[in-house]
Amino acid sequence: MLNFFNGTATAMITPFAKDGSVNFDAFGRMIEYQIENGTDVLVILGTTGEPATLTEAEKEAVMRFSVEKIAGRAKIVFGSGSNCTAHAVEASRKAEEMGADGLLIVTPYYNKCTQNGIFEYYKAVSDAVNIPIICYNVPPRTGVNILPPTMERIASLKNIAGIKEACGNMEQICETARRIRGKCDLYSGDDNLNLPILAIGGAGLISVASNIIPRQTKELYLAVQAGDLKKANELQDKMLPVIDAMFMEVNPIPAKAAADLIGLDGGIPRAPLTQLEPEHLEVMKRVLRDFGLNV
Repeated sequence: MLNFFNGTATAMITPFAKDGSVNFDAFGRMIEYQIENGTDVLVILGTTGEPATLTEAEKEAVMRFSVEKIAGRAKIVFGSGSNCTAHAVEASRKAEEMGADGLLIVTPYYNKCTQNGIFEYYKAVSDAVNIPIICYNVPPRTGVNILPPTMERIASLKNIAGIKEACGNMEQICETARRIRGKCDLYSGDDNLNLPILAIGGAGLISVASNIIPRQTKELYLAVQAGDLKKANELQDKMLPVIDAMFMEVNPIPAKAAADLIGLDGGIPRAPLTQLEPEHLEVMKRVLRDFGLNV
């Protein structure tokens, strides 16, 4: 399926309070910040949202809060992937019941299944739900890579809306784009590659950096859509130091620190993730100030 969304999506962090619980006040402010700055889709409980360390009760509470707070002002995509197909199916059904507009489903991680196993995983979830599904390919974190012929097969399933590509290999991404063109959409899942992925026909961006700079992320998308590559390159050049800083340590450690610095109360990541190292915090402060943000 095509055109589930065109534009920008933010892979939302999940803020935690000092006692370790989900900080819903801070999360509400983050949601408003995104909507006010033109973000089209909020991706909640994706890997940036630390779902691996949230209980099922906490995930349900986050989903319920998100649906009530967003209230139709932006599309909602819930993460529901797993290294267990049965659990991914169950989580996806729950997300649909809770009011998701779509699902972001990461490949099964750690198990390192075959390409046929990847297809069967997505087929099982597709058969179980009726809302759009975006596949998420991020082999550096999962150990599994959706190869272009496999994504072409997956694109034939009834409600596959696209693929969030974060494999880091533009040659592979170009081949995937060629094979799925006209069947489902391609989304950038790597902020460093936002511009080239849009340039080869990407329908949108699913961004970590847009937790902090959502307006500029949307401007980049709009510049490409308008055919203004000069402006798009200028925007990407300005954004790259911020993007690089977002990944100086494992995601979402830097994004949460950056959110704290601009007043969004990102909070401390859950163990085994730790706070941003002091030397990296100083780098983050400098980068955000140089970008023009109040820190």
